[in-house]
Amino acid sequence: MEATKNFDAPEIKLHFLDYWRIIRIRKTVILAVFLLVAITTTLVTFVLPPKYASTVRISVEKDATDIESLGPRAAAGFDPFWVQTQFEKIQSKVVLYQVISNLHLTQRWGEKYKEGDLPVPLAYNLLKRDLTIGQQRNTSLIEIKVESDTAEEAAEIANKIASVYRQTRLDRGSSLSKGGLLKLEEEMVQHNLTISTLHSNLDRMRQDLGISDLDASDVRSRGLDTQTLEKNENERILAQGEYDRLIMTYSQLTNCTPAELLRTIATVSPDPILNQLLLDRNSEAQKFVLATNDYSLNHPMVRGIRDKLTLIGEQIDERVDGIVRGLKLAGDAKKATVDRLAAEVYRARTNDARQAEIRRPYQSIKREIEAALGVRERLYARVWQEKVDQAMPREAIVEIIDQAEAVHRPVKPNKPVNIAIGIIVGLAIGIGLAFFIEYLDTSVKTIDDVERALQAPVLGVIPQNVGYLIAEGPDSPHAEAYRVLRTNILFSQKDPKLNTITVVSGGAGEGKSTTIFNLATVFAQNGSRVLVVDSDLRRPSIHKILKISNSIGLTNFLLKQNTLEEVIQTSPLPTLDFLPSGKLPSSSMGVLSSAQMKELIRDLKRRYDYVFFDSPPIMGVSDASILASEVDCVLQVIQYRRYPQPMTIRAKQMIEKVGGNLLGIVLNNINMASDENYYYYSGYYYDYYSKSEDSKSDADETNGKPADREDAGVGIKPKY
Repeated sequence: MEATKNFDAPEIKLHFLDYWRIIRIRKTVILAVFLLVAITTTLVTFVLPPKYASTVRISVEKDATDIESLGPRAAAGFDPFWVQTQFEKIQSKVVLYQVISNLHLTQRWGEKYKEGDLPVPLAYNLLKRDLTIGQQRNTSLIEIKVESDTAEEAAEIANKIASVYRQTRLDRGSSLSKGGLLKLEEEMVQHNLTISTLHSNLDRMRQDLGISDLDASDVRSRGLDTQTLEKNENERILAQGEYDRLIMTYSQLTNCTPAELLRTIATVSPDPILNQLLLDRNSEAQKFVLATNDYSLNHPMVRGIRDKLTLIGEQIDERVDGIVRGLKLAGDAKKATVDRLAAEVYRARTNDARQAEIRRPYQSIKREIEAALGVRERLYARVWQEKVDQAMPREAIVEIIDQAEAVHRPVKPNKPVNIAIGIIVGLAIGIGLAFFIEYLDTSVKTIDDVERALQAPVLGVIPQNVGYLIAEGPDSPHAEAYRVLRTNILFSQKDPKLNTITVVSGGAGEGKSTTIFNLATVFAQNGSRVLVVDSDLRRPSIHKILKISNSIGLTNFLLKQNTLEEVIQTSPLPTLDFLPSGKLPSSSMGVLSSAQMKELIRDLKRRYDYVFFDSPPIMGVSDASILASEVDCVLQVIQYRRYPQPMTIRAKQMIEKVGGNLLGIVLNNINMASDENYYYYSGYYYDYYSKSEDSKSDADETNGKPADREDAGVGIKPKY
């Protein structure tokens, strides 16, 4: 036999209709949970006692006086963390304990709950449970909302909380201010003692160092004056520069030739006498040139001019030599001046450093006194400012904007909201539970589930509440599903000679007996010679359908107690015969695996066009496996949403293991009304058939003929 054809598993893609299918199928669960939650919520809402709420609005500011302080003030700005901090302070034990004490809530609530005086922590928890702190949007206003069993009590508690919080803020600010002022005054007294001690040390040191009152006002007056020191230093620097210039000029002049010296000295050190001598020499030289033109060199006039030129030249040399010596002397003088000024500056600096070293402790104490006096001035100013600020009013840090008023309209329970929430939650829980149950349900639900899990084709889909076609007649709307199954079986057969078929299932109650009998009926209605063999020897049921006796049958033939002609029975359909199971002796449990059974199958193949064998569940006993291995074809029936998929897969594997030729799968007991995935298998035919029946009935009534109805009673007689 050929192996079952494998099919590629289709890709799983969830669609909205898949979710809608689950909701329709599980609508009972959804509706039950929805009604349970909605009704419970409604009852609880109407049973709960009413709660009244009252709200007081307050304006809160950071600690500040009502008028601007004389001192520097921090820049104001919105601080969400500060506001949240005030929320926590309002519902803190410091505030709420005071409220509980002022309003005697422990006694009042103890009487209400009939428990005597409540412990303060318990009253605090009850009050905090009914307290809601919020902030009005985009403002610094805080809303204090209190809920209570009475509107008057809610308003009273809300106003008291605002009042206690306000007084707590005021008391805390005053306490902190007084504590800080006291600390400042103590520090100022201690600072005055320190200043007095420093003054005493300063006076004693001034006497020890011999510093006069004038010197005490300026301890540097006895040393070198700063301006004088700077003046001497500047003079020294200028003298040093002049000395360097003279020395450089002298050095350059001494290294020049006589002619270069004469040219240079007139520029470096201009001298009127030297200039005059140079002019006289030039004049006499001109005269000498003119005289030599007119006279001879020995002429007395020429000799006189030459002698005069010689004399002037000697005077010029002497003058140049004097100027050079003068530069040398001037340089020496400048050197002495520089040395003198440097010595004076050094002595002044040394003396000033020595005096500063001697008077450094005095200066240190004086600086300490100056710093201490500055601190004392700031302390005096701060103490004065704190005293003024303490005297200023601070009513604005907490201002009650709107007092709480008694509102005689309960805020809880909010019946419309609670019921709406109950409806929504009930619907959500119901749908969630439906999907959870669907997730846990591993049974077969769709054709895709079968083909993906079993890798086998689905040949037929049988609707729910199907009757027996032999009683309903060939025009039964249920017959079309079996006609589709018959057609698919015929096309699935590879060889027309393979005419023995058995229908198996994984578990009991999946409808295999009904399926095989109705399928055989459809084949018989089509003109084929058909035999139905009730081979379910454990729990035979087909004889009940035909309402015949099961006293003799298959077991009698296999045990050779009766012939085949004696055990085969007829049915209302001429082409449909039936072989009951007969009574199964306890000593003959394995008759289906006998050679007599195999011989019977071969004989029936020759006598009938199709032979259908009923069988027990394949997971329960071995009879179904034996039949699957001996007949030509096997159909596996799977009931919709009954057994888990692993069981159906195991049943298919057992068929293949014994060599059964599995043609395909039959999905049974499909609820067409709740699962639209299967409607197209039979819905169109049902609609078409019902319309045809209505038309036919109308026509018969018009012609005066009553509609034909088949009698359910069927005459049964032996075939032979």
